[in-house]
Amino acid sequence: MSHDAWIPAYVGLGSNLDGPEHQVLLGLDRLRELPGSLLVSRSSLYVSAPMGPVAQPDFVNAVVGLLTRLSPLEMLVELKSLETGLGREPARERWGPRRIDFDLLVHGTSQLRQDGLELPHPGIAERAFVLVPLAEIAPELEVPGLGRVWTLLEKLDASDVVRTHG
Repeated sequence: MSHDAWIPAYVGLGSNLDGPEHQVLLGLDRLRELPGSLLVSRSSLYVSAPMGPVAQPDFVNAVVGLLTRLSPLEMLVELKSLETGLGREPARERWGPRRIDFDLLVHGTSQLRQDGLELPHPGIAERAFVLVPLAEIAPELEVPGLGRVWTLLEKLDASDVVRTHG
């Protein structure tokens, strides 16, 4: 593990297949098992329409806050392993339906683009389905290079992101 210190990190979860709410709750349970990490907060579950041109069911999304000793790349590897373990199949199309999706949104103050990882997560500032649950657990979070979560959210129409339960 790369860090001696605990680094705050935020992970988004989403599903729109095979009982999406159940899949997200299962994903939340698996995130508690991430090595070198502690799950310290989680948002409610939210339903929103899918983005992109592919016709598909609505998504259920949530965000968790972690403290981790993993580097961003180590965390990415662990998240991809969790997805596979939960039955995620390789994407057939961009923004297509999926059983489970984990996205590393923010890792401390990291701003990077390497090896299939970009931090903060690209598009975070334009995605209400990410910012609404993130604002629930970390409204004052400074997204590196972009600003505070609540300020970013104020700029968006979040009317189609509906809380489903806690």
